[in-house]
Amino acid sequence: MLHSVEVDLGGGRTITLETGKMAKQANGSVIVRSGESVVLVTACSNPEPKAGANFFPLTVDYREYTYSAGRFPGGFIKREGRMSEKETLTCRLIDRPIRPLFPEGYSNETQIIGLVLSPILCAIPPRSPSWARALRSPSPIYPSST
Repeated sequence: MLHSVEVDLGGGRTITLETGKMAKQANGSVIVRSGESVVLVTACSNPEPKAGANFFPLTVDYREYTYSAGRFPGGFIKREGRMSEKETLTCRLIDRPIRPLFPEGYSNETQIIGLVLSPILCAIPPRSPSWARALRSPSPIYPSST
């Protein structure tokens, strides 16, 4: 069952949340759209608690693959590689606020995965990776200085 909610943020910005379209095998999934940016967020949890765990085993993963922006790694490096510092910090920004929302003593292994499907290139900050700045610039030969 497809369900969609649109939230107005003011200033002409809206966020659209869609569920029931993708990742149907996950316990929960949502597609978040803001302008042309699209992020798929899924949540999976083990039905049984982890034996002997005295902590909440929550794993948060957030990835911005270069192929979502239309760039494919080539040359010596053929794969994406490690997470960037920005991705690691974004994982922490997701983890910290949602961890207290789970009930006390909940020890089921839980994974929350955010995957950027389509980034908006005009909103790439100046300190972003060089490939992202090159995508934003009018010419890949003369990357923008901002």
